Amino acid sequence: MEAKDLAIVAATLLGPVLAVQAQKALERIRERRSRKSEVFHTLMATRAARVSAEHVKALNMIDLVFYGHRVLGIPRRSKSEQAVLDAWREYHDHLGTQADEKTQEIWNVKGEELLINLLFAMAIDVGYKFDRVQLKKGAYSPIAHGNLELEHNILRQLALQVMSGKQALKMEVITDS
Repeated sequence: MEAKDLAIVAATLLGPVLAVQAQKALERIRERRSRKSEVFHTLMATRAARVSAEHVKALNMIDLVFYGHRVLGIPRRSKSEQAVLDAWREYHDHLGTQADEKTQEIWNVKGEELLINLLFAMAIDVGYKFDRVQLKKGAYSPIAHGNLELEHNILRQLALQVMSGKQALKMEVITDS
């Protein structure tokens, strides 16, 4: 057998195996991009509703989705993935701090800035071109949604006070006469 005959046999045997492996690698890349896009889309859609369960779930997925990938068991991360994780850590740290009544407004402004930084870093990683102003001002949230959320919070607090015995339920008895 000559070298070219061995090459033909090797190509015949290895060709399908290498094709399957290449397809699997492409599927992994596509899946990773899809998960990143899903988290980014959710955060963009809920950026005006930051206490929604969807928003919080998407935030909690960042560490996993933007972790990077492994090459021969060694974790690899792109610069844009690292930028997302750095922005998330800073925002997460901010969310873990509490503000008192005097510093609440400053805390809110800082939180807004950190979320925009996070969304900006994510946009770069997933291939979108947004500027910071667009990310900050582009969200739509009707005033009615804010009012509804405020009313729900007030009702929950009142219900908790009544159920815990801290506040009595006012009753008025009217007789038909």
